Amino acid sequence: MLDRDGFRPNVGIILLNQRNQVFWGKRLRTHSWQFPQGGIDRGETPEQAMFRELHEEVGLHPQHVAIVARTRDWLRYEVPDRYIRRDARGHYKGQKQIWYLLQLTGHDWDLNLRATDHPEFDAWRWNDYWVPLESVVEFKRGVYEMALTELARFLPRSEIRNRYLRHGNRTRDADPGARQSAPAPLAPFAPFTPIGSEPAAGQSLPHGDLTDSNEQ
Repeated sequence: MLDRDGFRPNVGIILLNQRNQVFWGKRLRTHSWQFPQGGIDRGETPEQAMFRELHEEVGLHPQHVAIVARTRDWLRYEVPDRYIRRDARGHYKGQKQIWYLLQLTGHDWDLNLRATDHPEFDAWRWNDYWVPLESVVEFKRGVYEMALTELARFLPRSEIRNRYLRHGNRTRDADPGARQSAPAPLAPFAPFTPIGSEPAAGQSLPHGDLTDSNEQ
């Protein structure tokens, strides 16, 4: 399902643990790492697609997470021709995405990369919030930066303060008048977690309805 500009509607998922680290999945049988994401099927809302992809790729159910926020508008990236099937070239251009920021309210052992017969990832780990900008494939980097930056203001203030952005810029304090707390040390990578389990409640979103008229 493509819009008239050749972009497929899609959802991206930034899943936080209690330390505001983000879930980072290794794509099956590759050395490529990314956030969970997937297409929006005809008749689905972005939120419905997000929960379906969350279960298919990560094995979590709605009761395992709380929705913190979502991006206001579609974020787009183009896919280089070498990654596009020949029969789709000239029609398919890339993805337009709504990104969701989720808080894991369950446990690490609720994650299950083999929840379906068609797993997307074969390993995962928790990363510091900004690390994916340096690790994701180049053609997705711009949309990752836009999504992480827009959603960063919804992180708990105790974690977002004094964090360094890419290239050494600091994040903006949500409460400029508040006294700064001591910098929190960056957490090291957790070890790779091999595939392995599954069943905590959605919340209202800060942002409003979709505004893009190209969704089909």
